[in-house]
Amino acid sequence: MAYISLDTVKLKANFDYLDKLFKKRNIQWSVVTKLLCRNKNYIQEVLQLKINQVCDSRVSNLKLIKNIRPDIETIYIKPPAKHSVKGVVQYADISMNTELDTLHLLSLEAQKQGKVHKVIIMIELGELREGIMRDNVIEFYEKVFRMDHIDVVGIGANLSCLYGILPNQDKLIQLCLYQQLIETKFNKKIKYVSGGSSVTIPLIFKRLLPAGINHFRVGETLFCGTDVYNDTSLPQMRTDVFVLFSEIIELIEKPQVPTGEFGTNLEGETPTFDNSLQGKTSYRALIDVGLLDIDIKHLTPADKDISIVGGSSDMLVVDLGDNPKKYKVGDVLEFKLDYMGILRLLNSKYIDKRIRSQKTSYNTEF
Repeated sequence: MAYISLDTVKLKANFDYLDKLFKKRNIQWSVVTKLLCRNKNYIQEVLQLKINQVCDSRVSNLKLIKNIRPDIETIYIKPPAKHSVKGVVQYADISMNTELDTLHLLSLEAQKQGKVHKVIIMIELGELREGIMRDNVIEFYEKVFRMDHIDVVGIGANLSCLYGILPNQDKLIQLCLYQQLIETKFNKKIKYVSGGSSVTIPLIFKRLLPAGINHFRVGETLFCGTDVYNDTSLPQMRTDVFVLFSEIIELIEKPQVPTGEFGTNLEGETPTFDNSLQGKTSYRALIDVGLLDIDIKHLTPADKDISIVGGSSDMLVVDLGDNPKKYKVGDVLEFKLDYMGILRLLNSKYIDKRIRSQKTSYNTEF
């Protein structure tokens, strides 16, 4: 069976690097755990780190996290559905909100549970996902401040996830100015200006992060070492915390161009081939992972001399060229993953999940 492996030493190295980076600038940060898809073993490994706050977008995930570590502060990071209000109040210490009707339900449910529920109000800064329009900010906050069992602890924004709108300095300054405006008008203290996520981290290195941004929500950079802003990796971080291993189940020298009348494959596509490949052969390996588990574009062979040439629901096809490394049936190939690749594999019930703990030291200087 193909399996994905979490390297705990590399994870800790990435965590320590980010923790030092944020602490040096008096920024509180929260680990986004939704990537882990409620895998208990992986969540336990993450919670063993010196984490005070976690974010997730699934109530069931937050429930598991609270069962493991009741002391940790949890944030629900999407506008709650009305049917999930009870669970949000029960398992999320803080939730991110954009709808007054939902906030009213959260207040009523918090009253039933004998709690005061904390909220961060999300502001629309151009990404057109969650967030109230800026013209409505003052009126919105005024109404939320009147709710008895709601404690407004922050203002926030999301960027980059839907259309790739980048969190530049100007947009984040706007967010900070709204915080100052709300505090002045209502004589209220807004604890968090939550404008930071993985994509915002490079602004720190460029000294472009506004001083008012004091809260980050980080998942991808922690788990993947990614510089999301520039679509590359951070040289100080590990990009191989998660790795896919898959066994070769067939290895035969075959033509590089199929023969016969072309129709469409299972994805409705008709592939095209370079005519110069006619009559040429290469060694082709089938591996035991397929499109049901992962999209090929999120997968890169660790061996740079081989390439993925296609796939079906349960198998991928890898071209080994002349097979100079003498791979054979039963050998295991290693693959690097991006964020969506990890997410889809962890969400697949057909992929085994393992933990690797190797005693290696990694540089965490920056």
